[in-house]
Amino acid sequence: MSDRETKPQPDGQGRGEAGMTPQQRRRRARIAAHASWANTADRAARTAAGTKAFLDRFERQVDPEGVLPEETRAAMAKHARTAYMLQLAERSAAARRRRGQQATP
Repeated sequence: MSDRETKPQPDGQGRGEAGMTPQQRRRRARIAAHASWANTADRAARTAAGTKAFLDRFERQVDPEGVLPEETRAAMAKHARTAYMLQLAERSAAARRRRGQQATP
């Protein structure tokens, strides 16, 4: 059996997702996700709560007590968000470098 194909997990009931391989579950989840997004006309509204929570995180980071003026807090939060994104980019580049070094004999 290859790495891509594994034995089905015992489900005890003979029905549902428990009897599927991880690859089958992954395919079914991808199908469901695409079907769900295909039925979503307003993508921004669907993700608004998550986006707001993500952005609010940086405002709490720079002003935990909420004492700064809104304009100042927003400017500081923007810089905190940019720093976070740059850190993610640096970690991604480092991971790509490591993978490149592992692939080279």
